[in-house]
Amino acid sequence: MSARGETPHVIIQTLGLKKCNGDWDASTENLSMDQVKQVAEKQKDRLTGSSLYARSREVMGTCVAMRVKVEGMTPKDALKAMEEGRFNEHFE
Repeated sequence: MSARGETPHVIIQTLGLKKCNGDWDASTENLSMDQVKQVAEKQKDRLTGSSLYARSREVMGTCVAMRVKVEGMTPKDALKAMEEGRFNEHFE
């Protein structure tokens, strides 16, 4: 388990779980973009991004390692969709 102030712990708290299963095939954990933004704001002092958009991308990168989906997609696919502007309404 990660330390209490670390991003993985905050993600697990946001999901309301004790731990993630760590397997893409059995993965049921899913964060909405609003939850990603919430974690990014909560971790503002620990993340290196200068904007909410950049910090949200960092949180999504952590989701890759944790096997947590974002908006029902793998985090890599969600990051690609973010680059294409799909979630722009969340960052205006």
